[in-house]
Amino acid sequence: MVKSRYLKLILVSASGSRVRSLRIRKTFLGFTLCSLLLGGVLFLFFAWNYVSLQIEFEELQRLRVETSDQRQNLQRLVLDVERLQQDLASLEVSEARIRQLANLEDDRRLIPVAMGGQPDRDNLSLSEIQQQINALQIDIELRRQAQQDVRNLLNDQISISRSTPKGWPTRGWLSSYFGERKSPFNGRTVMHDGLDIAANIGTSVTATADGIIARAGYSPTYGNNLVIDHGYGYQTLYAHNSRNLVKVGQRVKRGERIAQVGNTGTSTGPHLHYEVHLNGVPINPRTFL
Repeated sequence: MVKSRYLKLILVSASGSRVRSLRIRKTFLGFTLCSLLLGGVLFLFFAWNYVSLQIEFEELQRLRVETSDQRQNLQRLVLDVERLQQDLASLEVSEARIRQLANLEDDRRLIPVAMGGQPDRDNLSLSEIQQQINALQIDIELRRQAQQDVRNLLNDQISISRSTPKGWPTRGWLSSYFGERKSPFNGRTVMHDGLDIAANIGTSVTATADGIIARAGYSPTYGNNLVIDHGYGYQTLYAHNSRNLVKVGQRVKRGERIAQVGNTGTSTGPHLHYEVHLNGVPINPRTFL
């Protein structure tokens, strides 16, 4: 039996009135089917390549954006390091000046050594630069704390200095000194707890240190008198005044006018009786003139 090289197709109309037949070579049909199969395979291959390239392109774009963000972050961190180093240098200069004012030695053992120089952008990662920033921030905070401590100490020294009696309370001449003396009233040897400064009535009396008026009034012995509490254990007494010019509770500064020289109370003539007390004990005022 001889095999036919053709395939015969019979086409019948829907009504059955017409019939047509077609002959198709088997080789042509096979070629057509192979071509369709190959075309489908090629379509799928190019479609898969297109999708892959699209995915790779989107990933590349994402990496570019991420790289740009990292570059910007790196530049920002480098600027932060430079700014922190400038702040640290400024703090060191100001602290040195404050320590010089306070007559303190610069003890750097309590403060860690800060890192210097610009970070290497090529060799350091963002996390490493961030670690440098954190270390600089800690150094700055410690430096600020140390500077605040020195400021507090300096303020204490200034406060103590302003609260320590210094200078003459009035213009005049010494007529009686601190210590034992013969009383001008009965001739007995008595302790004189202050200095007598002879001056004309009405001569200004000024505070010898900052403080608060603790007492202002009259007594038979001291006449018109007042006491200033300066803190830190210091008090000063101003007696025999013709007038007191301040009130109890009033704050006064060194050199501020507080009274006028007089001759009130137990007195032999116009003068100011001036005492300095430390922790309640009279001490020689002459050491503060």
